[in-house]
Amino acid sequence: MTARLEVVRDDAPAEPLSPLIERFRQHLEVSQGVSHHTLRAYLSDLRHFECYVVGTLQSSLLAVAHAGIRGYLGTLSVEASARTRARRLASIRAFYRWLVRQKLLPASPAKSVKSPKLPRTLPKVLPIEEVLAILEMPDVERVLGLRDRAILEVLYGGGLRISELCDLDLRAIDAGSRLIRVFGKGSKERLVPIHPRALAAVGAWLERRGELLARPSPAQDPQALFLNYRGGRLTPRSIARHLDTYVVKCALLRKVSPHAMRHSFATHLLGGGADVRSIQELLGHASLSTTQRYTHVSWDQLQAVYDKAHPRA
Repeated sequence: MTARLEVVRDDAPAEPLSPLIERFRQHLEVSQGVSHHTLRAYLSDLRHFECYVVGTLQSSLLAVAHAGIRGYLGTLSVEASARTRARRLASIRAFYRWLVRQKLLPASPAKSVKSPKLPRTLPKVLPIEEVLAILEMPDVERVLGLRDRAILEVLYGGGLRISELCDLDLRAIDAGSRLIRVFGKGSKERLVPIHPRALAAVGAWLERRGELLARPSPAQDPQALFLNYRGGRLTPRSIARHLDTYVVKCALLRKVSPHAMRHSFATHLLGGGADVRSIQELLGHASLSTTQRYTHVSWDQLQAVYDKAHPRA
C-alpha cells in the first residue's frame, strides 16, 4: 500500500489524468478560473486520492464511500500534517460536490467527513532590521541579483503571496501610479501600492531582464515579470530556495519562508499605525477574521502601551 501511495507526489511530473479528474480540471480552469497553483494543488491531491482508491480499495472514484475517504485520511496521519490532510480533504470535497452537480452521484460521500483540527498558530514575523538585512543581500552587480532584489522588495513591499508574485506579468506594474495589479485567490483582482524603493529595484531589474531572453529557449516566458536563468517564469519553490540562500548569508538562526515576508509586511504596517481593515484590503483577505491574526504584538510593545496608558503605571 505504501509503495503505491508514494508513486504520486506533489513534485511528480505531470501524468495523464483519469477522465473524471480531467473533466474536473476543465471545470476549474474554464468555469472557475482558478490560478495555476491552485489547479496544480487540486490535481495533485486528487491523483493521490485516486491512487489509494484504485490501488488499495480496488474501487473507483464514483463508487467510493464515506468510510473509504476516512480510511484514506487515516493513511496520511503519519506522513502528512493536519494542514496537508485538511487541504486534501478540501480538494476531495470540491471534486464530489462537482460530481453531484453533474448528476453523476446522488450525494457526496465526502460531505460529512470531518476535517482534521488545525492548530491555531500566530504568524511568524521577522523584526524590521532582519527584513532589511535580507533585502540588502542580493548582489546587484549581477542580473540575477537585481532580479532577486526586486523580488524581495515586491514581496515585502506589497505583502504578496508567493503564487501572486510568480504570476505577475510585465503589464502588472504601473510605475506612474506606483501600483501592482495582482490576481489573488479565486482570480480576484486587487491593486497594491508599491513604495519607491521597490519600484526602483524593479526598474533596475527590467533594464537587464532582456539578458535572460537573449538565448532562445522553448521554456521562455517573455510576458513574465520575474524570470529564471533560462528565461522561464520563476516558481514558488525556486524563490523559496533563493530566499534561503540570503537568510543563510545574513546568519539568521531561523527558517524564513516567503510567506513570513507577507506576515511581516502586515505586522509592520499594523505597528506603524495602519488599521486592520486597510491591511485586509492590501492582503486580499476575504474575511476580516483572517487579518485579525496580525493584531498580536510583542510583549515589549504591550508593556509600552500599558506603561503609557494605565493610570497607576
